[in-house]
Amino acid sequence: MSPAAVAVLAAAVRAGTPVLFATLGEIFAERSGVLNLGVEGMMLVGALAGFVTTVRTGHPWLGLLAAAAAGAALSLVHAVLSISLRANQIASGLALTIFGTGLSASLGRSYIGVPAAGFQPFPLPGLGDIPILGPMLFRQDALVYLSYALVAAAWYALYRTRWGLELRAVGERPEAADAMGVDVARVRYGCVAIGGVLAGVGGAYLSTAYTSMWIENMTAGRGWIAVALVIFATWDPLRAVLGAYLFGGVNALQLYLQASGTGLPVYLLLMAPYVFTMVVLVIATRGTVRRRLGTPAALSLSYSRDGG
Repeated sequence: MSPAAVAVLAAAVRAGTPVLFATLGEIFAERSGVLNLGVEGMMLVGALAGFVTTVRTGHPWLGLLAAAAAGAALSLVHAVLSISLRANQIASGLALTIFGTGLSASLGRSYIGVPAAGFQPFPLPGLGDIPILGPMLFRQDALVYLSYALVAAAWYALYRTRWGLELRAVGERPEAADAMGVDVARVRYGCVAIGGVLAGVGGAYLSTAYTSMWIENMTAGRGWIAVALVIFATWDPLRAVLGAYLFGGVNALQLYLQASGTGLPVYLLLMAPYVFTMVVLVIATRGTVRRRLGTPAALSLSYSRDGG
């Protein structure tokens, strides 16, 4: 494989990592039955919180914690509205995105153009020297390595733990889970918070590792891509890796084509991930497709023990 191809694949991993974080978080939320369309807003607030904290403290790990906390705080607003108050989940999520976009744009104006000493790539000893795989997977930054571990942890938690079994039961048959003694609201609150934490981390990756700067609306629709990739991945963490890196590959390829001066219509490549998002979401709204993909049966449905 040519060095250029390996470089594009390595760039695909970097570009796909923030989407992967957000997708993993949304998988947990949707598996519990809560649809959160506020991923874009949570990523933006996380990106700003992570960047500001990194700039002021000089420690990107503190920035990461701030981003996770900001994402979690915003997600809990959605949890209160959709779980406790049983508001429409779609409307609540859209409001969260609008709020997060506006809040980050307003508070981040003074930080545009300010540099930050964020996460830097470093090769893992031994693994970084493996041909092709080494440069592609093991000469990245710490957050990319963290994403590898989170994918494995998410899969294990969902399919190999009692908590994962309860989570999936709540997303499929909340009334049955409730009858078995599972606190449906507690599980859903926890999963929505996990979704917020990982969306915030995904945003922080953009501002403290991928670009090391703050740019207004820097997520550029990645939150919506994450929502679509949950469906593409059929709510499975391992399949989410493929979708996230596919999106990252399209972005990396268009940058490479721009730099190489091929003269190809790059805007078509820029459109591709977003066209894919719309097609997947439209198809997934059909009932037969939802059943075939294994959509959680209680997704976007509020639950109350009294049935009200």
